[in-house]
Amino acid sequence: MWRSAGLAGDAQKAETKEEFVKVTRRDLERLTTEVMQLRDFLPKIVNGDILGTFQKLDAIESNLEKKEEEIEQLRMDCEHFRARLETAQADCMREKKEKLDLRQQLNEAKQQLLQQAEYCTEMGAAVCTLLWGVSSNEEAVKSILGASKAVKFFTITAQTMESFVKSLSEDMKQQDLDSEENQFVLALAGIVTNVAALACGREFLVSSSRELLDTMMHLLGDMKPGLCNKFKVLMLMSLYNVSINLKGLKYISESPGFIPLLWWLLNGSDP
Repeated sequence: MWRSAGLAGDAQKAETKEEFVKVTRRDLERLTTEVMQLRDFLPKIVNGDILGTFQKLDAIESNLEKKEEEIEQLRMDCEHFRARLETAQADCMREKKEKLDLRQQLNEAKQQLLQQAEYCTEMGAAVCTLLWGVSSNEEAVKSILGASKAVKFFTITAQTMESFVKSLSEDMKQQDLDSEENQFVLALAGIVTNVAALACGREFLVSSSRELLDTMMHLLGDMKPGLCNKFKVLMLMSLYNVSINLKGLKYISESPGFIPLLWWLLNGSDP
């Protein structure tokens, strides 16, 4: 036990001795002198260029931090714009699909409208052809003129004739006599001719359907020679029948351009 205690005391003394270093006074003075000299010469060694380099380094580090912040901001902006781009692309695809759907619906509507127009033309041609035959009867004509839609019928007749003539192409020399459109217009012109063949019919046309008379005179002047001759003959017969009525003759003869039109028709190439 005493031996152990002695060993512990020796170790403690050794540790205490290690904390100090013996330096001679001469060495201490020399070390102090060197430190003083180093302090005096250090500013000369570390000149302005080195200090400036450190300042530049600090500025570069500061700029680098700012650039990193700017890059991070740009990255965030890029993510934001990418999200907006994806949203815009999704909206564009949706709108494109909607347009395609609308175009398909429009094509279907056009097809349905075309089918309805063809049906109406066929129905009009059939009904007016029948009415053309019926209008040769005087009692039937009186019934037609006494109906509430008589004026409307002849107004639509004028509009239909004008639309038909506008649809004719300039290079068309002979209209297909079997077409529904041609038959429709011929039947309308035939009805007007039969109505004008009766005194009551002439009076009605002069009094209530002058628009139809003006349209027929206008169309006769616009149509090319040799085009739809049967249609022209029916309109001329209608105007001739109307001219049997004194008021009808006065109205037609006073219409601007009728006399030159009549002369042109009489001397034209139409049969």
